[in-house]
Amino acid sequence: MMLEDQITWNRRKSYLLLFFVPLILLALIFVSGRIFVPRASPFLILAAGSGISVLYVLYSYFRSDEMILRVVGAQKADKQRYKQLYDLMEGLSISSGTPMPELYVQDKKEINAFATGRKPEDGKVCVTRGALEKLEKDELEGVLAHELAHIKNHDILFTTIAVALIGMISILSEILLHSMFFGGDDEAPPWAIGVGIALAILAPISARMVQLAMSRKREYLADASGAKMTRYPDGLADALEKISNQHSKMEVNKAVSHLYFSNPFGSGKSLMSTHPPIEERIKRLREM
Repeated sequence: MMLEDQITWNRRKSYLLLFFVPLILLALIFVSGRIFVPRASPFLILAAGSGISVLYVLYSYFRSDEMILRVVGAQKADKQRYKQLYDLMEGLSISSGTPMPELYVQDKKEINAFATGRKPEDGKVCVTRGALEKLEKDELEGVLAHELAHIKNHDILFTTIAVALIGMISILSEILLHSMFFGGDDEAPPWAIGVGIALAILAPISARMVQLAMSRKREYLADASGAKMTRYPDGLADALEKISNQHSKMEVNKAVSHLYFSNPFGSGKSLMSTHPPIEERIKRLREM
């Protein structure tokens, strides 16, 4: 598959996957309303539930980047000490037409990196000490291009929306499932109770599977977009090969593990992984 085709195809699939998450949430809101306030207008129930969900997503969105950098212990990269890091990112920013992100370093010996920021103008890229010490120039440039692609493709927005919506689905499912034992409204239709139990059990699992699939598609998209920036896919592929040969797993907070360039906890070969298999990523890059 040609590079441009990969970018277009992965972008379309990730948009389609994201579409299903709010549908699951709306179904939960509707059924919960029919159980607990059956006399209320369905439109009012959906409007109120959607409004609360939007506020929750916005709160998560505006608080995410500062919180993430604090959780991982990232430090602002000194421009004199990390001159090559700044030079490479400046070149990529100019060639891609993306604002220069703030650069951070995480004191970890493993090779990894991540991007965050509410929008391209507020972009932040963090690389580990291991990436700076162990990667060649072309490899480091490939990793930086991948992270800059996440910013340019608005993946931070995608991730924040998905995580926030799944959080809402989990909370509502717990409330719905536990409330069943104490009874809803006596006028609640029997079908709503049956569907409510099924949704309370299946909705969090389904939403999580969709989010994981979407995360994997965005990683493929960032690989292809990063390769387009550098015009040298082998640099990124070589960096992934070095990561696959690492013998130690990176110790990070599980809540932010999905942001990293590669899965900190393994190779990503299961359906429950936030990242696609490294071998498949390398294969796609080598074929470009």
